[in-house]
Amino acid sequence: MLYFENDYSEGACPEVLESLIQTNLKSLSPYGNDSYSASAKEKIQKACGLKQSDIYFLVGGTQTNQTVIDAVLSPYQGVIAAQSGHVSLHEAGAIEYTGHKVLTLPQKDGKISAETLKDYVADFYGDENHDHMVFPGMVYISHPTEYGTLYTKNELKSLSEVCRHYHLPLYLDGARLGYGLAAENTDVSLIDIAKYCDVFYIGGTKVGALCGEAVVFTKNNTPPHFMTLIKQHGALLAKGRLTGIQFDRLFTDDLYFRISKRAIQYASQLKSALREKGYRFFIDSPTNQIFIILENHFMNQLKEKVRFSFWEKFDDQHTVVRFATSWATTQEDIDQLIEIL
Repeated sequence: MLYFENDYSEGACPEVLESLIQTNLKSLSPYGNDSYSASAKEKIQKACGLKQSDIYFLVGGTQTNQTVIDAVLSPYQGVIAAQSGHVSLHEAGAIEYTGHKVLTLPQKDGKISAETLKDYVADFYGDENHDHMVFPGMVYISHPTEYGTLYTKNELKSLSEVCRHYHLPLYLDGARLGYGLAAENTDVSLIDIAKYCDVFYIGGTKVGALCGEAVVFTKNNTPPHFMTLIKQHGALLAKGRLTGIQFDRLFTDDLYFRISKRAIQYASQLKSALREKGYRFFIDSPTNQIFIILENHFMNQLKEKVRFSFWEKFDDQHTVVRFATSWATTQEDIDQLIEIL
């Protein structure tokens, strides 16, 4: 069975695993108060081009989104997101569970536009009954999006300007950030994200780590007692060394970016083969997620040999499915999949 179901089916990349093994018997302070976590934070801050930032390590993506959004918002506020956004669709109501509504906006290719955002907020405050409504308190985007698409630098800048005007923090979900930064023809760097976003996270779970995400507050804007809030949300590891050691290694010698680039290269090979074989793409994704439309009978046959993800129903006879490459994908995997297809 070939696995193209997601980008977190394997454990950790060998370099990260080796670092965990080498440090396994060292006695270190708990809850991220260890030397490796401190080193990782310094390396991440440098990579972001920040002179000052607050960086925290959390256990996973859903916990990170829930913790950050709940910490930033007031009780009467909700978070703005695309209708297709991860917090809107695929987090089991984790945000609503904390008492905050997800306020959805129309999307195009998984993205929200600055113009749509501006119109929404302007209409909200133009409504004389807005005191009886859920206030927009922050804006959530992901890069890549749920469809593997990317924001441009200009789109990020424009969103940031609208957010500044209305005093809305801009939060970027970077679960697959490495693959977004490594994509061909992108003009967005980690430094750009740190510049235009008020808070974002660097995904480790899907990009070479066993688990863990690195949250970066970029504007001296960390909510009070954020560490306490992390613990309240069940997102704090007692053995904080686990995330610290992993991110310290991922941000040494550009490992994070190198393994991400490899996944993009394999995805490019697969996309070229799919085009040559006449498969129909649902959306043109420049990252490691590939979305194609399959006839249902053929899809069920393919399931016998390949693991992939159901994404959405296209019509009564066809389904949109996703193939995902990752840091762990090999040339042999790609060759075998192409042969099966």
